[in-house]
Amino acid sequence: MSGHSQFKNIMNRKGAQDKARARIFSKLAREITVAVKAGGADPAANPRLRLAIQSARSENMPKDNIERAISKGSQSADTTNYEEVRYEGYGPGRVAIIVEALTDNRARTAPNLRALFTKRGGSFGDTVLFNFEKIGYLEYSLDVASADAMFEAALEAGADDVQTTESAHEIICKPEDLGAVRDALEAKFATPNVARLDWKPTVETPVTDLETAQKLMNFIEELNEDDDVQRVITNANIAEDILAQL
Repeated sequence: MSGHSQFKNIMNRKGAQDKARARIFSKLAREITVAVKAGGADPAANPRLRLAIQSARSENMPKDNIERAISKGSQSADTTNYEEVRYEGYGPGRVAIIVEALTDNRARTAPNLRALFTKRGGSFGDTVLFNFEKIGYLEYSLDVASADAMFEAALEAGADDVQTTESAHEIICKPEDLGAVRDALEAKFATPNVARLDWKPTVETPVTDLETAQKLMNFIEELNEDDDVQRVITNANIAEDILAQL
């Protein structure tokens, strides 16, 4: 998960600014609303909603915000329809980038993203999926269990790999096993912070100079500032000495 984890760790070190936190809350609220529309307002009967609420809580999203998002999804008068869309391309340093969006208007989202890629010297619309494999991905806070306990429980549940980083327990499984692994770990450790289908780089693009790394990080931040963008995944492998300077 090199590109994703590196970016997340850098953002954690920088600390969340008010503007960034408001943007995160907005994206989390959209996911909660979509989850309610898709599977109902009862978290016990709706795994997607249960996970969306847990993700919101892990980001310290206020309870009132969560309840408003659930209420919005429950209202029959709200006719907004969101669809999940994936975009691909290359960014600075020819790093492969996947952008996952939740949008109510493709005609708005695609041109906005194309403009950002073009502005930063990237290419939009190129197929990059051959650099990645699809996986099931779960994440738990470190305080849920020790590294050994999580490793044993995850493998027993059917996971393929477990990595304990400085910020979380990261569990990887086959896409078709995600539901079973999630259910088994949820029964033992409660709802994970993250449980989703994800993309893991199989071919990494080295980033070995500070200028390219800074351009890449700025570009990813700009992508995340778009209201429709939910996640950005890259195959970047930033050298440790460069990472320390960001």
